Amino acid sequence: MSNLLRLRVALFAAMLLVAASGARAQEFVSNIGYIYPAGGRQGDSFEVTVGGQFLKGVTDVYFSGKGVDAEIVKYIKPLSRKQVNDLRKKFSMLQKTLPASARKKPYGLRFATIAPKFNAYAKEMGLKDMDLKTWFELMKKLRDPKRQPNAQLAEQVILRIKISPDAKPTPREMRFKTSIGLSNPRMFQVAEFKEYRETEPNDKTADSAITGSLPAVINGQIMPGDVDRFEFTARKGTRLVASADARELIPYLADAVPGWFQATLALYNEKGDRVAYADDYRFHPDPVLRYLVPETGKYALEIKDAIYRGREDFVYRITLGATPFVTSIFPLGGPAGGKTIVQAQGWNLPAERIKLDNTDREPGVRSISIGRGRRASNRVPFALDTLAECRDVEPNDTPSSPQKIKLPVIVNGRINRSGDSDVFSFTGRKGDEVVARVQARSLGSPMDSMLKLTDAAGKTLAVNDDYEDKGAGLITHHADSMLSVKLPADGTYLLHLGDTQNKGGPDCGYRLRIGPSQPDFALRVTPSGISARIGSIVPITVYALRKDGFSDSITLKLTDAPSGFVLSGARIPAGQDKLALTMTMPFKSSGEPVMLNLVGQSVIDGKSVTRQAQPAEDMMQAFLYRHLVTAENWMAIVSKKGRWNPPWKIMSPGAIRLTPGKTALVRFTGNRGPMASQLQLELSAPPAGVSIGKVTPAARDAATFELKADPAKAKPGARGNLIVNAFIMRAPKSKDGKKRPPRRMPMGVLPAIPFEISPAVSDKSQR
Repeated sequence: MSNLLRLRVALFAAMLLVAASGARAQEFVSNIGYIYPAGGRQGDSFEVTVGGQFLKGVTDVYFSGKGVDAEIVKYIKPLSRKQVNDLRKKFSMLQKTLPASARKKPYGLRFATIAPKFNAYAKEMGLKDMDLKTWFELMKKLRDPKRQPNAQLAEQVILRIKISPDAKPTPREMRFKTSIGLSNPRMFQVAEFKEYRETEPNDKTADSAITGSLPAVINGQIMPGDVDRFEFTARKGTRLVASADARELIPYLADAVPGWFQATLALYNEKGDRVAYADDYRFHPDPVLRYLVPETGKYALEIKDAIYRGREDFVYRITLGATPFVTSIFPLGGPAGGKTIVQAQGWNLPAERIKLDNTDREPGVRSISIGRGRRASNRVPFALDTLAECRDVEPNDTPSSPQKIKLPVIVNGRINRSGDSDVFSFTGRKGDEVVARVQARSLGSPMDSMLKLTDAAGKTLAVNDDYEDKGAGLITHHADSMLSVKLPADGTYLLHLGDTQNKGGPDCGYRLRIGPSQPDFALRVTPSGISARIGSIVPITVYALRKDGFSDSITLKLTDAPSGFVLSGARIPAGQDKLALTMTMPFKSSGEPVMLNLVGQSVIDGKSVTRQAQPAEDMMQAFLYRHLVTAENWMAIVSKKGRWNPPWKIMSPGAIRLTPGKTALVRFTGNRGPMASQLQLELSAPPAGVSIGKVTPAARDAATFELKADPAKAKPGARGNLIVNAFIMRAPKSKDGKKRPPRRMPMGVLPAIPFEISPAVSDKSQR
């Protein structure tokens, strides 16, 4: 073999390793499973434990917002069984060397003399972060009969967090930068009250005591079968509020039913009597316990899982004290660009009426709180719109006494009592399309709405109970209603609104929009964090949340992105709700995360509109259900190590038209080398009936592959993008002379290929 050929083979092998490592970076994403404690107080400095998977090589920690910094203390890798046994033997041997006098000393001093030898032995084993103290903690876990090892939580990173005294008391997103890129985001809360951590054992007696004055924040973790109790003193007349954050910290667990830590709270007096209990807050899984303290004395607050599950990611934070808590507001929204007087109900509120100034606010949903600083309440949603608004006027609960309204309009109302319903009448013309949409559950109201439209004679034209809002990633029961009807004749129509469970009360508010359809769309882009090598190509997914019959195509583009980021296949076809596309990374990088922004453009009623895509994480709940949980930032990190030079390029112009029963030829260029003849391609999540046929490597720069559409399975008219993965099969080198089966080595992703399936024809081939 000539020197030149050896050099070419060596370079190609290096490119294969870079390609494979780049693909692995996308496949093995650093995952933060939990943060404990999941927050801290303004001005405090403390250590937290972050558990997860693929966390080795953490170099930086990123927080959204300002005022929170982190220093990486150490990384703790799970020990193998052999390592555990070796350390156990060493510890046992060193114990035997202790003199009799040392064995009578307190536990901490007893082993002070053997710690240096144990620590030195651990370092000889290559365990640089293992010491005697860490070993004691590990052995405690290993001896725990409730322990359930989980690979997704096994790795740990210890951080020292420092929170600025002027950091805003709001939730933050925390991410890691590791050797394989960015991690997923996890919530970290900044609070303004003194913080406490549980001290085990505290399941039967409240050994974890709240020694200072309230309010306070309590941090803990629930292990299988675990119960945590905290003792505190409360004065007579205190309107006590205990609000737990559990699912709020970790929205969905993929491998647990119902898919989150279902916390419960109970309050006990000095006699041990349970005086209050909460297992949720209305339709929110996280409980809120409220109690008017009858006598000054000691009380114990208990938290556990409803069915006694638990593990390291069952993390909680409880805010305890006479804190403000809003149970309802009315109205649930107001006009964008105007001012609204809002009435609030709840506990310990500094005011019951507030004036909201929305003159500079765009339509949408914002969050509000009552009061400021230590007197600020929980945050609640408040909707803004541009339509005319009115209030429901009683009596309007029967078809014989409806409230007359003029469309289009938003009605702010309440289902005041059990069995109540509100009826509205309006006039319409034949062929008018009328849309009625309720916002209640999505705005924090416990109301489970039901809509029914009838004509003046009482004939039912449409009924709707639940309407799924795919943009509401944290709502698992879509209890709001929506119906759309084309009116059959000129005349008067009645719209009936009630609660399906026949419940009602001052908390059961709603916003009812009635009028012509308002076509629109929103966008979500996943994943919220992208990690890749320079020059590589990564797949992303964009979801179109279409509203009121909007079905036109949407053109996607990056705005204000650093030079070098390029989208391929950036057009959502008409009528489609989901699109897979690709993004090419730049060839230069600082190695630091960059913020990206994606927008979608379309035409609605003859006007060009632009909507910004919200980054999101595609999360699984309880082995099955999927939810798009929005994130604060869309971030990308481009590694400077290695590159694919040049990246794959599709040479075939425009969209590929596939005819069932025929083949279409696609030309592409990319890395070439002595092993190019081994290149294989496959489609990722292909549309029905579409497959890859023969792959033909070219002698120089370009190669080709065939696309086929099965006449029996392909759907004529289907459009979108094809995502093609490239790989080769290589047998690993054998040290013992035995043959090893070939393994798949990823070679990257081709740019997204737009396609369209046309009607079938009789010919059987197309070249």
